[in-house]
Amino acid sequence: MTAPLHDFPYDPFQQRAIDSVDCGHSLFVAAPTGAGKTVLADYVIERTMARGQRVIYTAPIKALSNQKFRDFSARHGEQVGIMTGDVTINPAAPLVIMTTEIYRNSLLENPERFARYAWIIFDEIHYLDDPERGTVWEEAIMFTPVHINLLCLSATIPNVAELAQWIRDVHQRPVDVVEETARPVPLSIVFQSQNAILPTLKDLKRVGYRGEEDWRHIRRHERHRLRTHARGNRITDLVQHLAEQQHLPSIYFTFGRRRAEDLAWELSGLGLLSDQEHERARRTFAALCARFQLSHDRTAQALGHLIDHGIAYHHAGVLPTMKEVIERCFSERIIKVIVTTETFALGVNMPARSVVLDTLKKRTDGGFALLRRREFLQMAGRAGRRGMDAEGFVYLRINPHHVTYPEVQHVLQARPESVRSRFNMAYATLLNLYRKHGMNLLNLFPKTFYAFQTTGARREEGLDVMRRKLALLDTMGYLTAEGLTARGEFASWLYGYELLLTELHAGGRMAPLDVTDLAVLLLALVYEPKPGVRPPKLDARSERLGELCREPLRAIHRFEHKYRAAPGTTTPAFHLTRAMEAWLRKTPFPQLSKFTDVDEGELVRYFRMTVQLLRQLIETPAGDPALRATAAAALSRINRDVVDAEAQLRMG
Repeated sequence: MTAPLHDFPYDPFQQRAIDSVDCGHSLFVAAPTGAGKTVLADYVIERTMARGQRVIYTAPIKALSNQKFRDFSARHGEQVGIMTGDVTINPAAPLVIMTTEIYRNSLLENPERFARYAWIIFDEIHYLDDPERGTVWEEAIMFTPVHINLLCLSATIPNVAELAQWIRDVHQRPVDVVEETARPVPLSIVFQSQNAILPTLKDLKRVGYRGEEDWRHIRRHERHRLRTHARGNRITDLVQHLAEQQHLPSIYFTFGRRRAEDLAWELSGLGLLSDQEHERARRTFAALCARFQLSHDRTAQALGHLIDHGIAYHHAGVLPTMKEVIERCFSERIIKVIVTTETFALGVNMPARSVVLDTLKKRTDGGFALLRRREFLQMAGRAGRRGMDAEGFVYLRINPHHVTYPEVQHVLQARPESVRSRFNMAYATLLNLYRKHGMNLLNLFPKTFYAFQTTGARREEGLDVMRRKLALLDTMGYLTAEGLTARGEFASWLYGYELLLTELHAGGRMAPLDVTDLAVLLLALVYEPKPGVRPPKLDARSERLGELCREPLRAIHRFEHKYRAAPGTTTPAFHLTRAMEAWLRKTPFPQLSKFTDVDEGELVRYFRMTVQLLRQLIETPAGDPALRATAAAALSRINRDVVDAEAQLRMG
């Protein structure tokens, strides 16, 4: 090794984990957010590369992948690469950062490329429990070659031993388990209710709930009396308290983009910066905006006013480059309160002295639901900066009309939820496995975490899902007893969009499409309208492309209904057609707001997803050469300016 990796003594759990790594064992580490799990990833990377071996680091979200690329590049320079679908830089490097999807796809398409890798690091592996993406983690672990050791990093979960035993069974290798429950920086929980600051649960019940545990079930006249005497929680009073108690900087979590912005502006009247800090904030923000070409951006100008007061907001609707500027300002400690949605809690290393939760309930498809214990711990874990704070503070804003006292107790005291399998192989995964194993791929099912966790009828149901999907692919002409058909080969590269694109391609419906047609069609495939959003009146292009998809979709939906295959293939949504057409005409990005009411950051996300799907079409060996050429032309015209994720990464 070049220089000592860490200049501090390791905690006992870190030292136990390092001893396992030195013994060459795979390892599962579960510890609270902020406990120092990243130290172990650093150690594995340094040790592996010092031996001339290679290592992969997987992350659940692209923002975390980008952050890790910068962090590791600062130490290892050109020895670091990244592959996220948006970005491919130095993919043959000794250390490659990947999203878990890209790693899984690469394992299926070209497992030989991993012959020289000795370790893989799965960060945030409790993502196995994610309803939509959890199956990717499960498959990635299953298909990891036996010569690669695994370092699995997880938040606190109760079934660590179960997960580790599953990995032992799948890979027939030793897997050590290291659990840590204590935080290096202890947390204090504080409540704001009836606009009072309450330091204990007992005070919350007495003052906040006026002795009543559930305000929904009390008599009408009593409810009226409580409502009459209830006091609203003022955010300005809370933040003023944080400033007085020296509990800033603070991360304020809320569960809606508009609310995040509204609350930030509500705080803008507070003077949280000294004159010296104010001047430094202006200089830093201006320099970062210049670096990321945002000096004349309208959102940047508005956020500049907030940052003048030590405030900012951050959510998925903000431009990616703007989010990066905000994150850097927060790291520089010129933002005292950042109002953000919960994705800020995941992975990105931005701790603060205190954390505020706007509410303990958030909107779901079925209405409002109480936060899960693991969600609470993920957000609360951002409070308390190791080496800087003796303790961290978590403030919960409690409205007795919205949440009961037992519900508050549950969020604070319940056992974290166990990780459950979400196994549901995509069609492309099944096709890639079928190419190699034929129907023997069903013999892989006992290796799944789903099979490990279930017995009897439930286990048979999971196997039956695979059988039904294979029967669907067989009936639709994607496979034969000998292997994959041309349809199957084409579909095996298109994760998530296999059936519709393959049917369009096989029917000769994609070859005549021009660059704009193809871009608009793929954007309509990746776009997910919010529930309740009315579809726009279709223009001629959207109408024509929708008609192109209508009959193939009907046939696909019939087969999916017959074989009970879920999730079903989605119908293209042409809400963003005019924005894409304008972008292809080289309209400046800020002017696209004339064509859509989708937030800037969300629009960039969907354009980037379109780019990723175009790349899959270009790489598909079974694709029509003319289609690949059209896809390449579309990619070059879309992937520019703020949409170009690689350019953004290189700016940093």
